Amino acid sequence: MATATTVRPVQRKPLPAGLPREWYESHNRRLKAMRLAISLLDSGTYDARRATNRKIRTMAVRTGLRRPSNVTCTMVRAFIREG
Repeated sequence: MATATTVRPVQRKPLPAGLPREWYESHNRRLKAMRLAISLLDSGTYDARRATNRKIRTMAVRTGLRRPSNVTCTMVRAFIREG
């Protein structure tokens, strides 16, 4: 019989201090795009062409994220293409 394994969440580390604001913005944008890409893949959207801005933004509402920008939507499609 298979036993269930418990996965512990990754312990978060504070972001490094003293970097330019653009670094923090791009870092958070990449994290948001990755979360959305994972949610879309889990929901069955495996093709980047089917991941329209509307579908990505709807998924953001479902997962409790703020409305992503066009740049973030493009990053989501890039993550789906690479995965």
